[in-house]
Amino acid sequence: MKQIEIYTDGACSGNPGPGGYGTILKYQSNEKHFSQGYKLTTNNRMEILSVIIGIEALSETCEVTVYTDSKYVSDSISQGWAKKWKENNWKRKSKEKALNIDLWDRLLKLLDKHKITVVWVKGHSGHEYNEKCDKLAVAACRADNLLEDEGYERS
Repeated sequence: MKQIEIYTDGACSGNPGPGGYGTILKYQSNEKHFSQGYKLTTNNRMEILSVIIGIEALSETCEVTVYTDSKYVSDSISQGWAKKWKENNWKRKSKEKALNIDLWDRLLKLLDKHKITVVWVKGHSGHEYNEKCDKLAVAACRADNLLEDEGYERS
């Protein structure tokens, strides 16, 4: 199985506000960069989407290490929270509706196709690829080609 590293970050100018993601897929010495901005979204949505985009780029089953500076993303995957929300009809422990259901559902389907390890990295601490992803995400949310985040729901 190929061993892939996926580095991710999301950004938002205001929260909610214009947002973007930056994703770097690394296989051996090869890298692919992905980024896109959205007119109105949240930082958490962009953090989740950055992981989705990286995994969706894989054309075969792989052993994947995902690096994220989002505790929301890392804990929701590593501690099984997102799976529990889905099993609980998208309700959290307190029976309140889980957020970002569309993205979590999409991500959970992808996680089942690969061997995934999630590593939390401290953001803005000099981690080379986290810094690169941050630059991609910030540039994406400031770009002219912002898309509609169809799944974003105002609370």
